[in-house]
Amino acid sequence: MRRFSLIILTILLFTSTACAYGNKETISSDKGELSDMKISIQITSDSGNHKLTATLADNSSATAFYGLLEKGPLTVKMHDYGSFEKVGSLGTSLPRNDTQITTQAGDIILYQGNQITIYYDTNSWNFTRLGKVDGVTQAELKKILGKGDVTAVFEILR
Repeated sequence: MRRFSLIILTILLFTSTACAYGNKETISSDKGELSDMKISIQITSDSGNHKLTATLADNSSATAFYGLLEKGPLTVKMHDYGSFEKVGSLGTSLPRNDTQITTQAGDIILYQGNQITIYYDTNSWNFTRLGKVDGVTQAELKKILGKGDVTAVFEILR
């Protein structure tokens, strides 16, 4: 009987360890925290040329985006969508850390793994947060992004 109890205890220990390990794999690494990775975004719109800075999020998607920018500046043609964001194709796919998010003005979001958006208003959906534009109000960002298409050049802040 003692040997049987020891076997059951061992099985329970391994099972609980495996379950705990499995849970770690499914939890998103995006805690909403910002990292120390900084980028610049040169926006060309109907309101002129504007240089913004942004701080990237602390997740694997933002790290992969930063790695992409280490190869050189990335130019993205962006168009308005839904009167709350500018969106454009990255030309590649990045890892996703989608969670339910209500965006705010200045949020930089990865959508479907291969599109980047800059929000100037709110929206709720399952997204991956890449970062946040630093130090601009919603009104300022709306003016900077303008009414039509924009060109955004993303690069590491030096």
